[in-house]
Amino acid sequence: MLTLYSYWRSTTSYRVRVALNLKGLPYRTVPVDLVAGAQRAPDYVAQNPIKGVPTLLLEDGRALTQSLAIMAYLDDIAPDPALLPEDAFQRAQVLAAAQVIATDIHPINNLKVVSRLKTQHGLTADEGTEWMRHWIAEGLQAYQALLPTGPAFSFADVPLLCDLCLVPQLYNAHRWGVDMTPFARLLDIEQQALRLPAFDAARPENQPDAN
Repeated sequence: MLTLYSYWRSTTSYRVRVALNLKGLPYRTVPVDLVAGAQRAPDYVAQNPIKGVPTLLLEDGRALTQSLAIMAYLDDIAPDPALLPEDAFQRAQVLAAAQVIATDIHPINNLKVVSRLKTQHGLTADEGTEWMRHWIAEGLQAYQALLPTGPAFSFADVPLLCDLCLVPQLYNAHRWGVDMTPFARLLDIEQQALRLPAFDAARPENQPDAN
């Protein structure tokens, strides 16, 4: 069985949980308490040198890191349902939208960045929250501008890789109090997604380490 090292509120772990669920791949979850610093334990760092989550441990003991790479691997070993379209242009569109979340929003809003801004640069708690809101809103605006009208999800009537990135980021947007008024299209996608068992089971509040 696959083993997913995860933190309940980690949006990157959330993405991978949805992918595993959509593809019907059985896995067990091992919580990694990021707030307590468990990701810096030497035995964990040996598997994930970036000291983050998720880490996917394969049955043969090999480890994979980085959510997009893990989801690409899962798409290769369990191609149905596919997370990327076959058409080259559509595939690139989906990857571009996914990367708005994964490379533009997430890296400057994760725990270690905001913690360093507070401890090394004097950012207050309120300023930290405003930092989060600003960059999330700017990224969501860009994401929404990339989307066609019509599909139930971002680019199709089924969830694709970018939707697996979007829904966890929307969880963070709600958590940090982002004004969601401009993002009706994204909220519609979120509503559609959370009706699906694969997304619902992956919600942070449904994880074994939720508190």
